[in-house]
Amino acid sequence: MTGKRCLAAIGGVLLLGAAGLAQAQPQSGIVRPTSEPARPSVQLGGELYAGNCATCHGIDGAGITMPRRGAGGVLGAGPPLRGVGALAADFYLRRGYMPLGSIHEEPRPNRVLFTGKELRSLVQYVASLAPGPAIPNPDPGAGAIPEGLHLFTEHCAGCHQVVARGGYVPGARVPPLQGVNATEIAEAVRVGPYLMPRFSTRQITDAQLGSIIKYVLSTRRPNNRGGWGIGNIGPIPEGLVTWWIAAPLLVAACMALGRRFGR
Repeated sequence: MTGKRCLAAIGGVLLLGAAGLAQAQPQSGIVRPTSEPARPSVQLGGELYAGNCATCHGIDGAGITMPRRGAGGVLGAGPPLRGVGALAADFYLRRGYMPLGSIHEEPRPNRVLFTGKELRSLVQYVASLAPGPAIPNPDPGAGAIPEGLHLFTEHCAGCHQVVARGGYVPGARVPPLQGVNATEIAEAVRVGPYLMPRFSTRQITDAQLGSIIKYVLSTRRPNNRGGWGIGNIGPIPEGLVTWWIAAPLLVAACMALGRRFGR
């Protein structure tokens, strides 16, 4: 039996085993084994993958291009995971992007449904499917905020706003970055989740990435030199608030002057 067929056979056994652990895969929530080992393991990751991921990504991580019904009648379709390594798996699971309740949903940060042990097990399993990139270990301490601001403005601010408060683009909502840690920022830059472009080390070096992360972390407590920051969401809301306050005052002043000099 070839390695590919063996992997598919193992995945099939895991899928059948996971299906027997619950009557049906719920539309939302997690299918778990009846008993779990004390520590993370590839085996546990395989069981969790079979019950919660294989419907969309295939039993061997090959992906499913045409939507079809899987465990519990859930409609599934998704990209292949062979070769994505621990990098993509850790990011999508740790930020709650996966699993989706429906293939028609926009992936966005959400409540993490797996325990830490289960998450690490799933990451180990996905990484075992084929060689791929590891989880990054960024060093923002070696970076510089001015360089990070320059790079963030050039590559990221068009969607995330210059103070990383997020926003909207056609077809998606751009998340704020204030609740994201250094590893997750580095993962997002290298993965390029959903509509976000992926940046290679040729486009943004690891040293430059450290500066970007240092700048993003600094935006958690911005210095509002002008006073009221209005959520730090950019000049358009600030201008609207200004007009909402100034316009009534200006009209009132004009009316008062008109009454005074019109007598």
